Amino acid sequence: MAREFQRGHKAKLSDLTAGRDLYVGVQIAGPGLTFDISCFGLDADERLSDDRYFIFFNQPKSPEEAIQQLGAQAGDAESFRVTLDSIPAHIHKLSFTATLDGAGQMSQVGPGYIRVVAGGEEVVRYSFTGAEFSTERAVMLGDFYLKDVWRFAAVGQGFDGGLDALLKNFGGEVAEEEPAPAQGAAPGFAPPGQAAPAPGFAPPAAAPQPAPDFGPPQPAPQAPQPAPAQGFAPPPGSTPPPVAPNPPQMHAAQTIAAPIVPPGQVPPPGQVPPPGQPGPYPGQPQFGQQPQFGQPPGQMPPAPAPYGQPGQPAPYPGQPAPYGQPAQPQGGGAAPGVQAALAKYREAPTGQRWTPQNPRLVRADLGVGGQPILARQGSMVLYQGKVDFSYKGAGFRGRITGNATGQEMQLMRCTGQGQVFLAEDAAELHPIELQGDAICVSAESVLAFDEGLHHEVRRIEGHGIPGGALFTMQFQGTGTVVVKTLGTPVVLPVTPTTFADANAVVAWSAASQVIISSQVRLRRNAYPGHSGETVNLQFRGAPGNFIVVQPYEV
Repeated sequence: MAREFQRGHKAKLSDLTAGRDLYVGVQIAGPGLTFDISCFGLDADERLSDDRYFIFFNQPKSPEEAIQQLGAQAGDAESFRVTLDSIPAHIHKLSFTATLDGAGQMSQVGPGYIRVVAGGEEVVRYSFTGAEFSTERAVMLGDFYLKDVWRFAAVGQGFDGGLDALLKNFGGEVAEEEPAPAQGAAPGFAPPGQAAPAPGFAPPAAAPQPAPDFGPPQPAPQAPQPAPAQGFAPPPGSTPPPVAPNPPQMHAAQTIAAPIVPPGQVPPPGQVPPPGQPGPYPGQPQFGQQPQFGQPPGQMPPAPAPYGQPGQPAPYPGQPAPYGQPAQPQGGGAAPGVQAALAKYREAPTGQRWTPQNPRLVRADLGVGGQPILARQGSMVLYQGKVDFSYKGAGFRGRITGNATGQEMQLMRCTGQGQVFLAEDAAELHPIELQGDAICVSAESVLAFDEGLHHEVRRIEGHGIPGGALFTMQFQGTGTVVVKTLGTPVVLPVTPTTFADANAVVAWSAASQVIISSQVRLRRNAYPGHSGETVNLQFRGAPGNFIVVQPYEV
C-alpha cells in the first residue's frame, strides 16, 4: 500500500521498497496551462555540474541511461525511469520539477501528485493542490537524495522564476535568446512528439500490463525529437521571468549545532555560490563529526560567510547579492546609496522552516511544516503575516517540577501562516535539527523549538553536592530546537577524561553518561592551585557523542 507523504516528509527508500529500478510519475495540470517537467541530476554541492544530467524533453536520458524520461502514460502527465544502481557516484540528488511554459501561476493548478512505483506497486505518493502556492511559476515536487543511503523527500516548494531561473539556481547557464525560427519550426521549449515506451518497462495501474520489477535498463528507441533548443533559451518573444533568490532546501544534514558554512570555505568574489542547506558558520562543527571538533580560532576565515551552505542566495551582512549579481535598489523613492548600504542587511528567505538571518537572529516560517512553534516569552522581535501568539502553560505539575529543578520555561505558542523573527539579549543562536535522536539542553539556553518535540526534565545523579543531583531538559523527536549561547561555543567529543564546568556546559548528546564530580575539599581550598570550580561534570560515551561548551559561565 502506498504511503501518503505531506510536504516536507522524507524517508529512506529502503523503508519504502527493496526495488532499485523505479518509476516516477508526475501529474500536474491547470486550465490553459502548459508545463515542462524535468529532472536535475545534481552533485554533492547541489549543482548541475554536468549538463548531461539535466533530463528534459530535448535530452530524454542520461549518458548511461540511469535516468530516462518516458513521456505521458498511465494517467501521469510525465514519467521517468530511475535505476539507482546505475547512477554515477558524482550524482547525489535527483530533483523533479515542473515549470510553466507561458503565462500563468502555480496557484492555478488543480490537484496533482508525484508518485514512486516499484515492481508494479505504488510505494509512495505526495499530493498537492494550487492552494499551496501563489505567484510561483515553478515548483520542486520531490527529490531522491543520497545521505548514506538513497532517500525520498516530498518537497512541494514553489519558485518564482521559470525554467531558466531553476537552471541558474542549480548552477546551469541560460543562453541568450536567438532570432525567431522560421515559420513552422518548433520553438525551443516546444513539447516533444509522442515517445514509444521503453522496452520491458510498463507503467503501473492504468497501463495494459502492470509495471514489472525493472531489470537492468535497456536502450529505448527514441521518438523523433523537435529541433534542438538554443542552449536553455525561453521561447522567442517571451520575457524571461525574474530569478527568485530563494531556493528551498528540504534535506537537513545530521544534527547540527549552529547557523552554519563548512569551516574555512568562503566563495571567492564573483564566483557563483552553489545552493545548499544550513551548515556551520566559520569555526562551528557538525555534531557527530569528530575530525571537526575543536577548530582553533586561527582557522576561521577573515571575513564572515553566508548562513547556510555555500550558495544560499540571500546574503547576510557583507556578502554579495544572489548568484553574484549586483544588488538592485528597491523602492524608487530612496537614494541608490541608501539602498546599496542596506542591501546586505535584507531578510534571507530560503523556504526552510528555520533560517538564521545573522548569528543573533533567527526566522521561523510557520507555513513550512504546518505545526506551531514554542518560543521564550518576549523573544519575538518582528513578525510578518497572520500570526497568533498565546501563552503556553506547563500545567500545575509542570510548574511544580520547573520550580523544584530550576528548569522552568516561560513559553509562548506561535501559530498561523507568517514568519516570526526571534532573538534575546544578542545571544548567538544555533538551530539544532533532531531526526529521532535526543539532546540535553539547560532550559536557560533554549530560545525556541518545534511543538512536536517531546521535552522533559532529566535528572543527573551525583554525590557530594547539596541534593545529590542536577537537572537539565531533554528534547527528543523530529524537529528543531534553537539553542542560545553567550559567545561562540566549542563542540568536543566525549571521552573518559572529558570534564566540564557545570556552569559553562550548554548541551550534550543524550546518549552520553554524565557523572557529577565534586572537588570540594577544605584542605585543598585553603591553599593556592585549586581550580576554583566546586562542581564539574564528567562525560563518558561511545564515539559520536559530544558536548557543547560556551566561553561564559552562567
